[in-house]
Amino acid sequence: MLQRFFATGIALSCLFVAQAQQSAAPVDSTITAPAAASSCPFTISGGADAYFRYNLGEDAANNFTSFTNSQNSFELGMVTVKAEHSKGKVGMVADLGFGQRAEDFSYTDANTRFIIKQLYLSYTLKNKVKFTAGSWATHVGYELVDPFGNRNYSMSYMFSYGPFFHTGLKAETSFGKSGFMLGVANQTDLKSANFSNKYIIGQYSVATKNDKVKAYLNFQAGKPDDVTKVSQIDLVVTGAITDKFSIGVNGTLAGVKSKPTTDGEYGDASNWYGGALYLNFDPTSWLGLTLRSEYFNDDDQLLVFSGAAAGGNILATTLSANFKVDALTFIPEIRFEKASEDIYVSDSGAGTDASTTFLLAAVYKF
Repeated sequence: MLQRFFATGIALSCLFVAQAQQSAAPVDSTITAPAAASSCPFTISGGADAYFRYNLGEDAANNFTSFTNSQNSFELGMVTVKAEHSKGKVGMVADLGFGQRAEDFSYTDANTRFIIKQLYLSYTLKNKVKFTAGSWATHVGYELVDPFGNRNYSMSYMFSYGPFFHTGLKAETSFGKSGFMLGVANQTDLKSANFSNKYIIGQYSVATKNDKVKAYLNFQAGKPDDVTKVSQIDLVVTGAITDKFSIGVNGTLAGVKSKPTTDGEYGDASNWYGGALYLNFDPTSWLGLTLRSEYFNDDDQLLVFSGAAAGGNILATTLSANFKVDALTFIPEIRFEKASEDIYVSDSGAGTDASTTFLLAAVYKF
């Protein structure tokens, strides 16, 4: 009933706007009024996904990245609906998600599978500087939260331990092929942070004349509390070699500094870092192949190796195929990981330094 009411409301609002524009058409018969079909002010998009995952270690804990923490189970990912509206120099985006993937994305909120992924308002000053206020998906990294935005279904370590979203105010401008963004935001992944210290975020982007090569230098830094400083610098480069072959490169370095007391001195930084290469090949319009090879280092035991006997690193290689049928994409995937320490669990229950996972996903986009 609610869905019917919602759909009917949008349809009636579009019809009302169309009639209003037609009635306001110029008297001069030589001027043609805008077509009613294009007068609806709303743009609606979104998607849905589901997957099956099987790890040869038969242990769901053999997963240290986002959104696929299951074993031998059919799982629902996320339904996402994004509404956009703009008029003149102002605009609005409301992006809603429902499902386990949505809950994992908004992990700092109360446990609920219905979340606001993005909600922001924008204003463009003199067609030069765009100001955005609200909450939006992060600019850091190569991969996106929406599965239809990625060619691999499973996520990289750099995505999983980087920021998911920012809530605050940012300004963007561009000069030729160069773009600049600077903003102030709550602590990473917090939609509400009363009187807490704020983070500085930024991005510089540049592209070649033909847009075949693009580069993005991303940054965030702040103080989550009075005795800790965090920072992250991230680089993404994409290149279209031919109309069928493209590459992506992502590198990131994150650091944490702390001091014993508020009036003490900060010590040396503890770091984690990583790099990934994405090779994309599209032999036909209905088939795409992507090989992702990622190196992830956690020698300072900040993340994956925090409970291990020592720090270490992981080399994760993922091969994914994209079979496209209209708006639906099937993604069979195999992922092999090799760690420097025994952080995985084998089928016998013993520790092991390797893990192999098979996954099949279905992703729909509208």
